[in-house]
Amino acid sequence: MTHRLLILATLFALACPPASAAIGSRIWATGGVSTIEGSAGGGLVPWALLGSYASDEEWGGTLALSQAETDDYSLSVTGAGVNWNNRIELTVARQTLDLDELVFSLKDGFGLEQDELNQDIIGAKVRLAGDVLYSPWGQWSAGVQYKRQRDFTVPDAIGARDDSGTDLLLSASKLIFAAVFDRNLLVNATARATKANQGGLLGFGGDRNNGYEVMAEASVGVFVNRQWLVGAEYRQKPDNLSFANEDDWWDLFVAWVPDRRLAVTAALVNLGDVATLDDQQGLYLSLQGSF
Repeated sequence: MTHRLLILATLFALACPPASAAIGSRIWATGGVSTIEGSAGGGLVPWALLGSYASDEEWGGTLALSQAETDDYSLSVTGAGVNWNNRIELTVARQTLDLDELVFSLKDGFGLEQDELNQDIIGAKVRLAGDVLYSPWGQWSAGVQYKRQRDFTVPDAIGARDDSGTDLLLSASKLIFAAVFDRNLLVNATARATKANQGGLLGFGGDRNNGYEVMAEASVGVFVNRQWLVGAEYRQKPDNLSFANEDDWWDLFVAWVPDRRLAVTAALVNLGDVATLDDQQGLYLSLQGSF
């Protein structure tokens, strides 16, 4: 794992106060973890939950570093978020995708020399109604993610129409008590209106389609105990480029919350075929600090 994750782990180990220190009054692990786009959720899918432990009349925040390593790609994510009164979540994230294998496979046809892509994401999420624990229909949130490609050479070469785009999201999350062998079950469903290629890393829109489509996303997790959550996620994807088909994403994850200030997420991820490189599977690790 990269030095970025090791540095963050060391900082948390040195700087974390005792778990009893007040950092918000919400119940343990009800802030989720940071997704690859910076918002609160699982790893791939945003949830209706807002990050940190801030409740009414409280502020809270998160810092996260994440790394995904597949057969031919490496994705690094740095993100931060702030939660106001458990009503509004504001997030920022920077994604860096290593392109060495893709550039090597394309260079004869496109003359590309760029070895990475960088994308900035600014997000906002608003809790519309409900509570994930006690409301019969769970918690509902709406969100927006503005994404901008900082390096458009590769996406442009393969047919992407734009270097920026905006995703619109509607999420519902519910914790069902004692649902699986007396363990609590978390379920989430998200609808995303998007025209992003590979989450925006390969631009937005294409020759096959340049309009918004509504994609389905879902997460399910079982709390083994207060500190451990195991589950799975699924994320449907649009297919805008005739250059290469885009497959849906899924993962199997385990999240460990040893302290209210720290969450560690590990996952087996399957991204399918990505830009002509087949069967991209690998590992994902994320560290999140809450304050």
